[in-house]
Amino acid sequence: MGERLNRTRQRAFIGRDGELVRFRKALAGDPAAPFAFYLHGPGGIGKSSLLRRMADEAREAGRLLLELDGRFVSRDPADFERAVGPFLDVSGAVLFVDSFEHCQWLESWLWQQFLPRAADDTLVVLAGRLAPEPQWTADPAWSEVLYVRELEPFSEQQARSLLLATGIPSSLREDVLRFAGGNPLALSLAAAAGAAGWSGEGIWVPSAEILGILLAGLVGEVPTAAHRRALEVVAQAHSTSEELLTAVLPEEDSHELFDWLRNLPFIESTHRGLYPHDAARETLVADLRWRAPSAFTTMRQRLAEEYLRLLREASEERVWIVTDEIFYLFRELASLARLRTWSRENEVHARSLQPEDIDVVLRMTEETEGTESADLVRYWIQRQPQAFNVFRGVATGQCVAFTTRLVLPAPPDPQDLATDPVVAAAWAHTEATTPVRPGEHIGMTRFSVYPEHYQVPSRVIDLSNSRAQAEAARARGRAHGFVVYQDAEAWAQRFRGVMHDCGARPRVGQHTYGLFVNDWRQVPVETWLRHLITATDVPAPSGPSGIPRTGFDQAVREALPLWHDAAAFAACALTRTRLAADFTDPAGQLRTLLRRTVDGLAGDPRGVRARDALTAGYFSGAPTQEAAARRLGLPYGTYRRHLRQGLDLLCEALWQQELHGPR
Repeated sequence: MGERLNRTRQRAFIGRDGELVRFRKALAGDPAAPFAFYLHGPGGIGKSSLLRRMADEAREAGRLLLELDGRFVSRDPADFERAVGPFLDVSGAVLFVDSFEHCQWLESWLWQQFLPRAADDTLVVLAGRLAPEPQWTADPAWSEVLYVRELEPFSEQQARSLLLATGIPSSLREDVLRFAGGNPLALSLAAAAGAAGWSGEGIWVPSAEILGILLAGLVGEVPTAAHRRALEVVAQAHSTSEELLTAVLPEEDSHELFDWLRNLPFIESTHRGLYPHDAARETLVADLRWRAPSAFTTMRQRLAEEYLRLLREASEERVWIVTDEIFYLFRELASLARLRTWSRENEVHARSLQPEDIDVVLRMTEETEGTESADLVRYWIQRQPQAFNVFRGVATGQCVAFTTRLVLPAPPDPQDLATDPVVAAAWAHTEATTPVRPGEHIGMTRFSVYPEHYQVPSRVIDLSNSRAQAEAARARGRAHGFVVYQDAEAWAQRFRGVMHDCGARPRVGQHTYGLFVNDWRQVPVETWLRHLITATDVPAPSGPSGIPRTGFDQAVREALPLWHDAAAFAACALTRTRLAADFTDPAGQLRTLLRRTVDGLAGDPRGVRARDALTAGYFSGAPTQEAAARRLGLPYGTYRRHLRQGLDLLCEALWQQELHGPR
């Protein structure tokens, strides 16, 4: 059957004669033939079809085939090398890497370190949307063994041959040619659509709008609403498995839908599921957004929630895969575009800190942030070595950056507070807004040090932020999530609507730092994702009343002198806190609460004198504080000391009710 399929493919294959001639010479061992073939061009131009034809010919020649899809290649070069190990050991092996643009970060490493170790008589074929870096085509050594070709659209003769091979009726060929031109994918989709739905009046131009019409003709009348929803899934998800369909369409027959999707001509099957051709995906997305925008958004929400579930339950090695799926879902949002680079350059991969990395990490910190920060890095390596990730360049394997994601449980460690001003500022912010309760903790990306791209959007920050979001979704008891950057104003703009500037600017050595925060208790990760989906700002974290602790204490102090003036008391700031949120008579009930809380201070022997000072000063009608001291028979200085203690105790008691309710 395999041979039969190969023969059918060969009969249907059109064009690309020059590329195949060179490849056949290489298979035959011609010493002048290339060792490496690099094919590139836009989506739908026929790169994958050419690779399949080359693979068929290599198989017929008795060669060992090693085939990879760049969309699903790990970021670690060691994983790539393990996957294609025979290429380094088995003479005559042929390595094919399709969709190379999705693992373009491997390019320098391939040319410099991997391909020079290839076994005798091996060949490599790379195909992707991006041209290779010019340094390799300009390299005298590689120029003799590297063949680079940008694939072009079919000529009119080739396009006619394809339509003839696929059985398009002669009455439709001229119309289809005018509609699809020389784009191989458009021609293939038109051929798959056949006569159904064609009016013969289209004029083809290579645009997403016209491809939308083409796909409408291809899909035609979708069998059911369930099939329409399945299309919404495959258009948005990076890859679609039958399990994913079951999760987001639980009421449907996912097995039947998956089979239907798999048989569509613009869908490819990979080891992770179904993947539409790039041009087809983009057109499906545009068409579905226009056709049913509400359904499109609803499906994105379902996918996000399913990814979040997987994120919490996935094994450690799958976290990155699920995180990539999540951010792929949101890739076009302006809030993420400000934060992520989506760049193929300077690709890195992360590993845990090793003892031999410590000197490099300390040196990078001293170069970028000074000796004081280097001392803090040394401190945290001793305290939480597991918090450090070292990033190595894919091309060189050298350590180029590191990040530190601390886990800081409540109550804070006094030594941490005394040692690290940034950590101390974070704890001060939580205490002033929504304190971290016992059993909860803070997560903080304390260091992001990449000397070549210091604290600007980069692959290091992309990967670190992805991991931070994964941890926030998976962690139990995480209260706040902080990130720390030196250029606070620039990052405040980038984080607009995503994270919040808490306003603290702690200093370490010669530098000040901005702290940005999300309170995951007030805005859980699920809610945060929904805000991303709807492009709405994440609500600002605050105390339950929306007032920080310092402001709350000030409101209490301002309310006490107004206790006897009901009208003035009704306008005070304390009536706008959570304390009064459920009161039917905020002013009257707050006055009662103040008096009752002051009386309650006497329940502790240390609070008796504080209760007496507050009562004399604010509730007895004494015209001045001096008069209140005389009523108690105390020297004024002693009275003031008791009054300050009483105010502190009263503010603390009311703050606990503000946070947690009267109970």
